Order: sequence, then structure tokens, then C-alpha cells
Amino acid sequence: MTDTFDPNLREAPSPLSETLGFDMTDWSEGYARVEAPIAPHLMNRQGLTHGGVYAAILDTAMGFCGCFTGDPKIKQNALTLSMTVNYLARATGTHLVAEARVTGGGRSTFFAKGEVRDDTGTLIAEATGVFKLRSRK
Repeated sequence: MTDTFDPNLREAPSPLSETLGFDMTDWSEGYARVEAPIAPHLMNRQGLTHGGVYAAILDTAMGFCGCFTGDPKIKQNALTLSMTVNYLARATGTHLVAEARVTGGGRSTFFAKGEVRDDTGTLIAEATGVFKLRSRK
């Protein structure tokens, strides 16, 4: 990232991310960290966080880590072309943290890997994905 990027001017990643309460807390070129509280509206009837929440937070983190590559003056969206999520455990904490990194690719397509943990440190899910960068006006 360059000094010209102002994180206070960033737009919400998506209406879904805004609804789920995701917050991007750290980023650099090729890296992003997204956090979210485990709130009642994210749980099923048994009081467990729905697996779709893990996929959404991973998709958000992996998509963002690619959007911050290249020229920060160009607004870009990352379109998810393919993503595989492995669910490993259930969250027992009160907060989710997803971290993602770009693992390869070129100017318009990139590969990313991410993982989500709860605030107890338990690895909840991991994912890999292929994303396409698209400029937006």
C-alpha cells in the first residue's frame, strides 16, 4: 500500500458484510484481516454459528486481500470465481477472525488462501479461492 490510501474512505465490502457486522481491521498488499462478533443473528436454532457465516467472512477477507494489490487509486471489486471451504470445528468463542493472503496470480486474476479462527484460537475453517479483479467506476 502507499501513503495515499485512506482507510477511513474505504467502502463497506458488500451489503452482506455490513449486515453480518464484518470489519476489516488490518490490511496490506496481498493480506487482509476481517473480524466479526458472533451475534445471535448469526446463529441457528441450536445456538451454533451457521457455516455460511464462515464462508462469507473467508470470502470477504480473501477478496479484500486481492483488491489492495496494484494501484490503490483504482477502485476494484473482486469477483469470486471459485472457492473451497473446509469446515474443521465449531466456534465456541464470541468473535471470529479471518485472515487471508494472496498466494499467486497476475494483474486481473489472483489466488488466495484464508482461515477463520474464533477468539479462543480454535481453527474453525480454511479456504482457498480464485478471484477476478474488476475495476469499478
